[in-house]
Amino acid sequence: MRLALAPPAASLANHDSVRVDDYDFELPTDLIATRAVEPRDAARLLVYERASARLAHRRFADLVELLAPGDLLVVNDTRVVPWRLRGTRPSGGRVDVLLVERCAGGFRGFARPARKFRLGEAVALEGGAVHVVPRVAHGDGKFDFAVETPAGEDVAAVLERVGRAPLPPYIARDGSEDVAADRARYQTVFAARDGAIAAPTAGMHFTDALLDRLAQGGVQRATVTLHVGLGTFAPVRVEDVEKHVMHREHYEVSAATAAAVVATRERGGRIVAVGTTSARALETCAEPGRVVRAGVGETDLFLYPGRALHVVDALITNFHLPRSTLLMLVAAMVGRERLLALYAEAIAQRYRFYSFGDAMLVL
Repeated sequence: MRLALAPPAASLANHDSVRVDDYDFELPTDLIATRAVEPRDAARLLVYERASARLAHRRFADLVELLAPGDLLVVNDTRVVPWRLRGTRPSGGRVDVLLVERCAGGFRGFARPARKFRLGEAVALEGGAVHVVPRVAHGDGKFDFAVETPAGEDVAAVLERVGRAPLPPYIARDGSEDVAADRARYQTVFAARDGAIAAPTAGMHFTDALLDRLAQGGVQRATVTLHVGLGTFAPVRVEDVEKHVMHREHYEVSAATAAAVVATRERGGRIVAVGTTSARALETCAEPGRVVRAGVGETDLFLYPGRALHVVDALITNFHLPRSTLLMLVAAMVGRERLLALYAEAIAQRYRFYSFGDAMLVL
């Protein structure tokens, strides 16, 4: 089914709101996806064409009909590390630790409930396979931990063996957790480089078979790396969007990907970013002529209406949390009012939201 919205205002991006309150919306809790659909490409896909203001309701597998020969699909090849750990204290109370990053002497991360963790006291997790010792408390449940393995094994190897997928807090398992299944599903099929503690969720809809079909149809593929951190989900705590300080994340755009963007421009194809992370990596390296340079570093690029995307022509993305920087990035492409209208349509049509939810294609 194809529908049309009112034509977009010509100067929407220049006059759109920069108030955080204006990026809020009401979402029925039963539309928050806690389980992913199978197969991956069976997810629903809301398609919005900016030039015509038309939208359509499709399936993700329909990308083979929606993308054209010569288009370039840019995916984020980061791999989610299984650094979420669970244990039980001698008193019987359950405790959880999410390791976020390495730091001097160990790891930095979050513990819950924080009051159960005392500095210098080891806590056994995952059946005793890992012991964490809080060394420094930063407040709000954040600690620097020493991480030990009683058998003297390599810490990274043990975390890889016993760790759990770092699912967002709105995905509750409450005793019904299938650790292996969640680890496999909370990952893209093209994940290759360890470093993310949250998945680039738009990419989770792809299957190997779908990627093969796209390649057979002449759609090219390139990779960037952006290691998704907790800051992706950090709330915007200022009233004025322009005053928000964006978190920093490690990114890499290779020379091969930069060359692929140039080649796509020369043949008249579109740059299709898979997810906001791929879009941020590309736009961080934007050059005149709507191409990119190769680069490695830390990006704190924050995109919202009024700060246009220069490289990305089309975006595949999931449905995001209210008031989030992810939502604002998509609004930078379509405008705030238009995006909220699209979200209202998605809610009315009962699309599934957030990490394990459905997707949207902006053309």
